Amino acid sequence: MAARFIPYTRDVEDDDPRFDHNLQTVIDKTKSFIAGSVTAGGTGRAVRDAHAKGYGLVRGQVEILAGLASEYAQGIYATPGVHDALIRFSNGSPHAGADARLGSATGLALKIFGIDGPTLLEDEPDTGTFDYATINAPIFFCNTVEHYLFIQDLFLNARAYFSQGRPGAHRFFAEFVTGKGTLDQDDWAWDEFLAFLRLARIPPVNVLLSSYWTMGAVRHGDYIAKVRITPDPHFADAVVRRAIDPASAPEVFRPALLAELRERPYAFDIQVQLCTDLERMPVEDTTVEWPEQLSPFVTVARLRLPRQDISGQDNLEKMDALSFTPWRVTAEHAPLGNIMRARKEVYRQSSIERHKLNQQPRTEPRSADEVLDPAHHRDSAGGE
Repeated sequence: MAARFIPYTRDVEDDDPRFDHNLQTVIDKTKSFIAGSVTAGGTGRAVRDAHAKGYGLVRGQVEILAGLASEYAQGIYATPGVHDALIRFSNGSPHAGADARLGSATGLALKIFGIDGPTLLEDEPDTGTFDYATINAPIFFCNTVEHYLFIQDLFLNARAYFSQGRPGAHRFFAEFVTGKGTLDQDDWAWDEFLAFLRLARIPPVNVLLSSYWTMGAVRHGDYIAKVRITPDPHFADAVVRRAIDPASAPEVFRPALLAELRERPYAFDIQVQLCTDLERMPVEDTTVEWPEQLSPFVTVARLRLPRQDISGQDNLEKMDALSFTPWRVTAEHAPLGNIMRARKEVYRQSSIERHKLNQQPRTEPRSADEVLDPAHHRDSAGGE
């Protein structure tokens, strides 16, 4: 019997009566951290409050596949075609610095060009761009804005905790579980803490070899989904620089990425997992991995990266000037759930503050050529 996909309705999301109040507190703390990062971050520039360190800005092409089943041919995936794209690979930490100090949580932010229809960002509805902001894990360690208030504090100050050795680490863990003493024992953040531990145990690998998830749920036209960007096995098998040892040098992730893209093209599959069971595939609980036995991931597009040279300092500067947000999408792909909803204004205010402090114009590009010189291509996108 074929799986029954859950239709999207507004009531799949919960209302939080304190959402707006708590969100403003998160925004204020985010802006304060970004302002302080100019001097505290060691770069002399304001950095993002998450994914502060980028490993490279890469050109690519997204091919939306023809012949998809109707349940998957939704929104932008209903129209086959090829679109230029930019990809920012990054570390998930709110700090810059040596890779060994930042952990192995990494991100893939994707910007697709030439997408028709207004975005969900009221201040830039007609950019023609479509973003994904994904991490190398299928879960996240925070479900509500209320929890994010103390988790944000902990992560922004994680260096201070862990620099004190085991006592500092123990205090970090205890304050995570108890909400820094704000939670009743029956409400301690065990699910979030266990999700954090799972993320902390991700082994460091070349960023080309990781799969990346939207973490939270998103609309997929008439349905509810999670999206994954996962390596094409044929291209993954060809990667030479596979395991990464962050202790071997101050910079390890970026050099491995640079070397691979100089030598060979690469490709990822963009996949959609449709929800079939709201109990076992919840919208509001991002600590739960949706079982693939209930609904497999189905490839709806391919992300192809040509051979290219991204080694110049200008690549990092152009990457730094870009903004990515899970809300720069059309309504058919709206992020779902309270923690995803919070990201809309947090990402926007973070971008505004960072660009202001760095005296960078905050404009959304209309094409990949506006950002990266096409002459740096070595061959056709993703060609073998």
